[in-house]
Amino acid sequence: MAERSFAEEVKKLRLGEGEVFVGEGILAVTKALLQSGVAYVGGYQGSPISHLLDVMADARDILEDLGVHFEANGSEAAAAAMLAASIHYPMRGAIAFKSTVGTNVASDALSNLASAGVVGGAMVVLGEDYGEGASIMQERSHAYAMKSQMWLLDPRPNLPSIVHMVEQGFDLSEASNTPVFLMLRVRACHVTGEFVASDNRASQFGRHQPVSPIRNPDKIVLAPGIYQQEKQKIEERLPAARAFIKQRELNEVFQGTRNDMGIILQGGLYNMVVRALLRLGLADAWGNTEIPLYVLNVTYPLVPEEVLEFCAGKGRVLVVEEGQPDYLEQSLAQILGRAGSATRLMGKGPLPMAGEYTGQVILEGLRSFLAGAAQVDSAAYESTEAEVSTSENTPAESDQVVAHLAPGEGWERILTREVPERPPGLCIGCPERPLFSAISQVEADLGPFHVSADIGCHSFATLPPFNVGNTILGYGLSLASSAGIRHALPHKAISIMGDGGFWHNGLSSGVASAVFNRHDGLLIIVNNGYSAATGGQAIPSATTSGPSGRESSTPNGQSIEQALRGGGVSWVRTLSTYDIDAMKRTLREALTSSAPGLKAIVAEGECMLNRQRRERPIQARNIDRGARTLRTRFYIDPQTCTGDHACVRISGCPSLTIRQNPDPLREDPVSYVDNNCVGCGVCGSNAQSAVLCPSFARVDLVHNPSWKDRALSRMRTGVIGFMQRRAEHRDRFRQL
Repeated sequence: MAERSFAEEVKKLRLGEGEVFVGEGILAVTKALLQSGVAYVGGYQGSPISHLLDVMADARDILEDLGVHFEANGSEAAAAAMLAASIHYPMRGAIAFKSTVGTNVASDALSNLASAGVVGGAMVVLGEDYGEGASIMQERSHAYAMKSQMWLLDPRPNLPSIVHMVEQGFDLSEASNTPVFLMLRVRACHVTGEFVASDNRASQFGRHQPVSPIRNPDKIVLAPGIYQQEKQKIEERLPAARAFIKQRELNEVFQGTRNDMGIILQGGLYNMVVRALLRLGLADAWGNTEIPLYVLNVTYPLVPEEVLEFCAGKGRVLVVEEGQPDYLEQSLAQILGRAGSATRLMGKGPLPMAGEYTGQVILEGLRSFLAGAAQVDSAAYESTEAEVSTSENTPAESDQVVAHLAPGEGWERILTREVPERPPGLCIGCPERPLFSAISQVEADLGPFHVSADIGCHSFATLPPFNVGNTILGYGLSLASSAGIRHALPHKAISIMGDGGFWHNGLSSGVASAVFNRHDGLLIIVNNGYSAATGGQAIPSATTSGPSGRESSTPNGQSIEQALRGGGVSWVRTLSTYDIDAMKRTLREALTSSAPGLKAIVAEGECMLNRQRRERPIQARNIDRGARTLRTRFYIDPQTCTGDHACVRISGCPSLTIRQNPDPLREDPVSYVDNNCVGCGVCGSNAQSAVLCPSFARVDLVHNPSWKDRALSRMRTGVIGFMQRRAEHRDRFRQL
């Protein structure tokens, strides 16, 4: 059960020659793969390419018709290993995963693939997770392309360019016998637009047309063949790639009206560069620019002849290259230096060394670059700059806000001061919330723990209000990362990973090593039933069938507990995360047990988002047809609440908030459960488990009540009213 179904959108994948495709970037990539005659597709989900795998899963009928094989792989390394099919056979293959995390995991397989080379086109669609919206460490994919000699495509973020580069990328791969990267930023994945479609192509070989086995020892990555493979990279594949890029004009030049300066940019940044030029009055809304642009839709390898031709006669050229190190700028400077070019190259300096190149960042960089160019009409530029500053950069200052600004205090300070930090957190009703509440309560009793955290939704527990977690080293690597510290701790080291991380890497890299090395620590596996952080895709322990996880007719889930016991772990406990008291008892038992070896707790609770996606439509249909339906939620009695808010601090649920105290004699606000409550009961369980105030109550909202419900409600209302009137009468009597 992924977070989104593409059942309707995938119908567009059947469009034929001359028809107009309208849709999202990821869907366009899928269509381009089918138009390119791909034989097999795989990958591992992760932002921003998760939906590509969801689209493939929803398009199984179309893939079957074309004979395309699709797998949702267990890891990025498994996905990269699939591309081995293209080493010997003329079969085009594509995989997709999040970079740079996925590229790190797949690095070994990719290096071997690039060394052996390919016969059929091989493409890796990289979701470049870089910048302000990133969820990982800030690194770029460019280093991997250079390290392994894999060509890196970075198309302009519009659908015709993306589709064109997918199709040309396969041709480039086959012309140079080299796998290629297709890098897509978040904006490119979700940009909408249109392009003229072509017919889908069935692969020459694949499910419908088997191949005969081929064995070529020169393609095996072992000595002495590896030395010949390296020689082929430099002497044959690289020149072939450059010749193909130049012949097919994969890089684009947009001639401007000025010849004294230019801009060299990554293709993926084209839209923002043109937008910045528009704001500076140097381009129009159709992309016609005064300053010439050399757009690198292929950022590796560079084509020296094209670079020198573009820079000829220009006094200065700006390189718009996002992130660090400045790979492109260094390579371009080397090309110009070796040719003795007098063109002055600028990049990092006018533009920042690190960080995402947003529209505002590029605008400021261009402004700095242009301000140093004597050829620019300074009067016209200053006028444009002032217009941009007043219209888009500076907020209109209201008298009310200005009154609160100290002398010299800017908008950055007032925003930082007035707006509280909002760290990302677990969803309402998330089954992981009670687990970390239990850990926090046990920690308060036993003393501080060292917790090795992991990638996934549960990593949010390292932030307030739980603050549980000391390190994050990689997907499924929490248990392995606690090995070096466990012997120096007063308590057993705690390692936490999700069910996705367990199957991805944790079982092989963590559990096997811990058992072998007699690791006396505690492993907590959060089993929420899905690869939840990436959109709810199925994993081996999910009790659903099909790579998308949307079907449930044939349960095929593998037991995490059985896998642990099969790996040599004898102390294993499986329990619900929502039973906080039981979880606290089990945690204490695991942390104080004298039994040797690794202890493991499988904390089970279905991802609440996926559960609500499944249950809410059913509930809505039942209400519409008049069926009696109960909806559980929790309530806090404002008369009983003391205003301590310990329940908020210990639970942290977004639906648990505060509101004004109804008692005029009490100033502290009271806790309040808003209408987003899903009735998981964590706040009430925490209140009882932590011996907090008894202000919580569970209520059942009845839709389409029966006559018995109505009669019972009238009886209860009557009894409560009688008791209230009696109490009021008693109070008046006492006053007399």
